[in-house]
Amino acid sequence: MKTTFSGLSRRSFLRTGAAFGLATSAAGLKMPAYAQSGLPDIQSVLDRISVDGYVREDYRKLYNMTNEPLWDPAKDWIRSVDWEKVRSELAGTTVRFAIGAADQESAAEGLKPFEELSGIKVELVPIPDDSFYDKAVAEFISGNASFDALQFFSPWLGDFAAPGFLAPLDDYAAKWALPLDDFYDTYRLNYGYFGGKLVGIPFDCDVQMVHLRKSVMEKILGGPIDRATSVPSYDELIRITAEANKLGGGVAGVGMLGARGFWSTYTWEHIAAQAGMQLFDENFNPTLATDAGMKGMDIIQSLVKNAIEGVSGAGWGENRAAWLGGQVAANISWQDSGTQAMRPDQSQIVDDFITIYEPRIAGGVFAPPNIAGSPSCVTATAQNPEGAFLMLAFLTTSSIMAMNEANANGVAPGYKSVLSNPR
Repeated sequence: MKTTFSGLSRRSFLRTGAAFGLATSAAGLKMPAYAQSGLPDIQSVLDRISVDGYVREDYRKLYNMTNEPLWDPAKDWIRSVDWEKVRSELAGTTVRFAIGAADQESAAEGLKPFEELSGIKVELVPIPDDSFYDKAVAEFISGNASFDALQFFSPWLGDFAAPGFLAPLDDYAAKWALPLDDFYDTYRLNYGYFGGKLVGIPFDCDVQMVHLRKSVMEKILGGPIDRATSVPSYDELIRITAEANKLGGGVAGVGMLGARGFWSTYTWEHIAAQAGMQLFDENFNPTLATDAGMKGMDIIQSLVKNAIEGVSGAGWGENRAAWLGGQVAANISWQDSGTQAMRPDQSQIVDDFITIYEPRIAGGVFAPPNIAGSPSCVTATAQNPEGAFLMLAFLTTSSIMAMNEANANGVAPGYKSVLSNPR
């Protein structure tokens, strides 16, 4: 059987949070007959979670992939956890997991191995993509949320964690030996912790980058593009995108995320950070309107003059379509703009782009580009919190995250052992 997550659309998966989880009235109860029968051999299930079982055949051929793991098996949680112990304690319980309606079928297929390994039944609850936040908040405020687990955009973490809506996961992580040390600190700390407690497991781990079309920009720059030196500053990026914008041919100078809400906020944080902006002072007072913060706004306003029409409404989907469709000469977006641009079935600019090092700002600082993504969390009122934790640990394990990246579905790993793997 071929098992895959590649059918899940990245942002519809993440917008919905990919996960509500309600346990029924019997959810926390064991059902020994089920727990002791009908479950397949553990190793046979794990053997199917492999490159040739998960990664699309055309992508494997494109990159000459073998079945060698794209991860470190010693760090892959699903291959080190004691599934017999999981079965003995939790087989026969239920976790309900909310998902965008369009992704219900593919999510169900992707969770089958977890059900086989654990004996925990996952029931999917489809909800409209655009109502996840409001639905979750309403449930939380009621004091009796009808779900066990949820995944959501990282900017919402404070909204959900500060009022106590999320369960601490430290004890579960220790009991089941979750390899938190394998996450890069920026993802582990930003997506995992609130108030000193572990409340989430990092899921989609993104970083913003600057991408250029070679066929356009090499003409303007007068030769091949050097990642480090060709566009050393945002002033130079403004200049070359203005030149590109004059060339016509249906190609605008630049694309970026400019839609209301956190899309445009991501872009601003990314650029203003290079000018030295800090979001808060030492007393956690907002410091957004500093010179550095305003410098970021000034640069964005300059880039907007060279941007594709409709940039003020561009979220990830609109930006992705313009970039992969060859409608912009430069793009400020997530790293998967490069990953997906290399896939012939997704992109019209294969081999016609390059991702450069972060441009600098005069008088600014060196700052990592903006990160974003989603945490995977268990609710404070969960009826089956341990089962929900195990399900989320399965979904975020390094092997599955590595194969998400190989499938270029926009769900990116934050594991050291994956991102440092030469394969």
